[in-house]
Amino acid sequence: MTTTRTGSPTTSSVHHDGSDASDLAARFAAGDESALAEAYRTWGVMVQGMCRRTLGDVHEAEDVTQTVFLAAWRGRAGFRPERGALSAWLVGITRRKIADALEARSRRAALVATAGSLLTVGAGQGAADPQAALDRVLISQSLAELSAQQRTVIELAFFRDLTQTQIAQVTGWPLGTVKSHTRRGLRRLGDCLSHR
Repeated sequence: MTTTRTGSPTTSSVHHDGSDASDLAARFAAGDESALAEAYRTWGVMVQGMCRRTLGDVHEAEDVTQTVFLAAWRGRAGFRPERGALSAWLVGITRRKIADALEARSRRAALVATAGSLLTVGAGQGAADPQAALDRVLISQSLAELSAQQRTVIELAFFRDLTQTQIAQVTGWPLGTVKSHTRRGLRRLGDCLSHR
C-alpha cells in the first residue's frame, strides 16, 4: 500500500508493491515505464495538491500535474537518485511548472486586456490609427486559427461581454467545458499573436 505523506516522502517510504522509494527512483532513472506509472500513483496527488493550492483552478492544476510528470520523464537523465529523493526532485519540477503557469496566466491576462481594448476600438478611431487597424487584423487572423468552440467562447466573452456561466447557458455546454475552451483558446490565441 502506498504511504501518503503531506511533506516530501523520504527514500525509505514503502510503495504498494513492497518496493522502496530508492528502488523506484533507480528504475525511474533507468527509463522503466512502470516506474513512471508508479511515481504518478505515489506522488500525483501531492503534485496536484500543490498545483491546486497555488493556482486555484482544478483544471489548470490537472494540466500542470501532467506537465510535471511529462517533464520529469523527459528529463529523467538529469535525475540522480544518489543526490536526493525522487519526490523532492518532483517537488522542484512542480514549483518550476507552477511558476511557468502563473507567468503564462499573467501573459494571457495582459493579452486579453490588450485584445479586449483593440476589439472594442470604434471604426472612426481605427481609421485614424493604422497600428490599431493592423492589430485588429492580426487578432482576427489569430481568432480564425482557433477551433470553432474556442472561437465561440472567446467571441461571446469579448463581443457580448458574457460570463462563463452565461456562455454555458447560451451554448448549452457544461460550465467545465466552457472553462476548458476558454483557457485553451486564450493560450492558443496568445501563442498565435506572439508568433506574428
